[in-house]
Amino acid sequence: MLEELRIRDLGVITDATLPLGPGLSVVTGETGAGKTMVVTAVGLLLGARSDAGAVRSGAKSASAEAVLKLDAGHAAVARAREAGAEVEEFDGGAELLLSRSVGADGRSRAFLGGRAAPVGVLAEIGATLVVVHGQSEQIRLKSPVAQRSALDKFAGDSLAGTLAGYQELHAHWKAAQAELDTLRSAARERLREAESLEAALAEIDAADPQPGEDESLKAEAVKLANVEELRIAATTAHQALIAEDFGEDADATTLVDAAKRTLEHVAEHDEELGSVAARLAEVGFLLNDIAGELASYEAVLDTEGPERLAEIENRRAALAKLVRKYAPSIDEVLVWAGEARARFEELQDDSTRIEALDAEVARSEAELRKQAAAISKARKKAAKELSARVSAELKALAMADATLIITVEPGGQLGPLGTDEISFLLRPHSGAPARPLGKGASGGELSRVMLAIEVVLAAVDPVPTFVFDEVDAGVGGRAAVEIGRRLAMLARHVQVLVVTHLPQVAAFADQHIRVTKTSVRGPDGATATGFTSSDVQLLDEAERVKELARMLAGQEDSESARAHAQELLDDAKLLPQQG
Repeated sequence: MLEELRIRDLGVITDATLPLGPGLSVVTGETGAGKTMVVTAVGLLLGARSDAGAVRSGAKSASAEAVLKLDAGHAAVARAREAGAEVEEFDGGAELLLSRSVGADGRSRAFLGGRAAPVGVLAEIGATLVVVHGQSEQIRLKSPVAQRSALDKFAGDSLAGTLAGYQELHAHWKAAQAELDTLRSAARERLREAESLEAALAEIDAADPQPGEDESLKAEAVKLANVEELRIAATTAHQALIAEDFGEDADATTLVDAAKRTLEHVAEHDEELGSVAARLAEVGFLLNDIAGELASYEAVLDTEGPERLAEIENRRAALAKLVRKYAPSIDEVLVWAGEARARFEELQDDSTRIEALDAEVARSEAELRKQAAAISKARKKAAKELSARVSAELKALAMADATLIITVEPGGQLGPLGTDEISFLLRPHSGAPARPLGKGASGGELSRVMLAIEVVLAAVDPVPTFVFDEVDAGVGGRAAVEIGRRLAMLARHVQVLVVTHLPQVAAFADQHIRVTKTSVRGPDGATATGFTSSDVQLLDEAERVKELARMLAGQEDSESARAHAQELLDDAKLLPQQG
């Protein structure tokens, strides 16, 4: 909701602040006072093209600033934060500041939440918050997308449920179709890939590598390459432990055994030496075990010769070839082979998968056609009702022969929202061709058409704030009262701001704002050398009566005019309740 709108040096307005609130706010004033500058200011905040001619004469720049209060979860709040804006939160709500300035040189700057922002971002956020009706290029429901969205929301939950199921199935159908297209278009590539994988797997299977085999063969090759050195070392160590020929030097086993026996002779005299003797016995057993292992090692070395080394080198060469082609190690070659085998099986299954996808796509499309027909039927029913209700509103808005026609035509293509092409058309009178909204209607007529549509859609497709200009152009009497009543009806759901010259419309306001013009003569007493400025005032009840009297008769002090104004106000309090 627009809480406050401030305008500076725009048109004839020097500096004015419009305090706004919920419900219906009207802006009135004499011709030329600057009422339309309110709409111009809102347009600037919505990203409209800037015009240096709108800057007040003698000023360096003009600016418009708005304070908006929104739900903290509103999409505009998230988008503003994404753009770097500062947003103040309070009691579950949020306050957002929009600002736009236009220099006398035509240069424009935009601000969002106190931070500079592109005008496009301001327009993007503003479009979700405020809608202006009064000029054809500002029609909210101008695009087919917006018209379809409005109609679907009007149709209600029954269509929403069917549409949700359709969209889910449509996404599945598109995914299956994309996979099928990929399989068919890449058939040759997939065949070449399968042949390549088959050859690679055959090569790996023929070699039959084992986990860790490359490392174990490397270790064995190193051992065999140094076999003589290893044999000498093993023999020397073995003889040091157990000498085969008894020379001058005793071996380790003999020395340990001699030490043990010496201690055993005196162990009965001291338990401590007995314990040492037992430990020397254990050392003797350990030395014998080691000597046995060395003897076995020597025996094995005698059986492994150059033939085994040649065999190992040949095997290592075969494994190295696999490593060069497929992965850095044999273990990784085996991992690659496992993945390749799975991929090969997948590629082998192409024909079966294509057949299954063909059937799946056909089934899904048939079901989609069926659901699309149900969606079209629901839309046509909703279109008929919406058209009738809007046309009834138009009759009360001095457009008795006008009819809103909503067409729902099958487009053939299965889109994410069905097959329908939807158009909102206006037939201004009997016998006239129906034309798209915005074509063939004056600004005032168009505003009334949009008012009628917004009144009917208010409960199902609301925008927080609506601004109407020219909505009462060319009407008066009973039609003016009906316009005011419908604006009040719309204001039950959303905030409405109306620029009007009709007292019948102004009488329905919850807030009445008056724009007054002041002309100041120049030093020579001539108006040509002076300037004109306007001020804005929020009227109380007594001031409203006075302003309505001026609008009725041009005589704000006339008792009869004031009595008529009071009667309008009293009637307006009752009329909205009849809608």
